[in-house]
Amino acid sequence: MNTVQSADGTAIAYDRSGEGEPLVLVGGSFSERAHPTMTQLAAELAPHFTVYNYDRRGRGDSADAPEYAVEREIEDLAALIAEAGGSANVFGLSAGGVLALKAAASGLDITRLAVYDLPFVVDETGPKPPAGFTEKLAELAATDRRGDAVEFFMTEGMGAPAEAVAGMRFAPFWAGLEALAHTLPYDTTIMGDFSLPGEELASVKVPALVVHGGDADPWLHAGARAAADALPDSRHHTLAGQGIAVDPAVLAPQLRKFYEN
Repeated sequence: MNTVQSADGTAIAYDRSGEGEPLVLVGGSFSERAHPTMTQLAAELAPHFTVYNYDRRGRGDSADAPEYAVEREIEDLAALIAEAGGSANVFGLSAGGVLALKAAASGLDITRLAVYDLPFVVDETGPKPPAGFTEKLAELAATDRRGDAVEFFMTEGMGAPAEAVAGMRFAPFWAGLEALAHTLPYDTTIMGDFSLPGEELASVKVPALVVHGGDADPWLHAGARAAADALPDSRHHTLAGQGIAVDPAVLAPQLRKFYEN
């Protein structure tokens, strides 16, 4: 494990592997660098790139700050890019993809940017988080109702069936979700009202690849296409047979093709 200091002094933990052009991986909700998706994706890409797989603030071995702001997370990514040599390719997963897009719009030196599973709601098929969504998540997590925060996020934010989420509470992985419950308000702050930030996306000047899973819900298909249309220099790709839980071995070849061409 390595660490880099962000602009506000927060220590950000990361693993570095491989050789080649630098590539920074930005995890999504319920994700940290030790998550199997992130470690396997890093392993798939390390033969071709120098991969920086990091814990976003408040997760894993990274530190946190008393107050959250999206700008601090952009500074964290900037610190990783500086550590990588001053510019880097970037991949962002779900809300981490939205964070990466915001970072690109802010002017970070990103060479090429790929994102997967952007949770933008652009039509009536998608979930509509209730008013005060972020504040309620923060309250639940702060009062040690972490399981309720996870369930609230999944059902009201991502549109998962309540009965399915209730059943997950007995699964072995549920404890890991609860451990990251306090970071859910971070992701919903990044997402805002989950609508497409068209003006912000239009200011992203770097080449972008927007990928979504062919088996994902229709609203995720629509959001991915809308994001690709809003980005000035982008392409869109559907991964057949994939959903939210993407197989890194299937995703990695598409990323490699994009970054190397």
